[in-house]
Amino acid sequence: MDYTEGTEEKKQNRAKKMMLWFGIVSLVMSFAGLTSAYVVSSERKDWLTDFQIPQAFYISLVVIILSSVTFHFAKKLVSEEKNKPGMALLVATFILGIVFIILQFIGFSQIIENGYFFTGSESSITTSFIYLVVLLHIAHLVVALISVLVVIYNHFKLKYVKGKTLGIELAATFWHFVDILWIYLFLFFYFVR
Repeated sequence: MDYTEGTEEKKQNRAKKMMLWFGIVSLVMSFAGLTSAYVVSSERKDWLTDFQIPQAFYISLVVIILSSVTFHFAKKLVSEEKNKPGMALLVATFILGIVFIILQFIGFSQIIENGYFFTGSESSITTSFIYLVVLLHIAHLVVALISVLVVIYNHFKLKYVKGKTLGIELAATFWHFVDILWIYLFLFFYFVR
């Protein structure tokens, strides 16, 4: 495919998609660096080997997977110009994203209840890494939630008609990336101790 061909709109759409993918690749590299540092640090003598993932993180895993399913079908319905069910699934995706963040903070509370802290004399390098990585993921999910709000607004204004669905496509791609990132992080923390 020649990327210099096509209408100006198609060129801009390709450029926007490419920019999103460059951003995603840079985020993958950042989280790969953090998880690599986690692995290297796990050789320290003060590393916690008995740390248990909080129950809320398990529930949040189910919630984030469900949110990807709702966003997938929302995008499909919006593309087919089925406005009401598309809007319902967009709102459901947003609510599931909020529930996910709440569960993350509940997970932090459970970690603290077990005597593991982020900072201070009672903190450990293990829990500091976990808090840092999870908080960075939450920050990216907040950006994804903002993009869902923009999509909801644009869908309400009926901007996704006649095949002009770039906004929802970009938001869905980023949402799925953030979801896959959490699945990776969860599995990483589960298996690497």
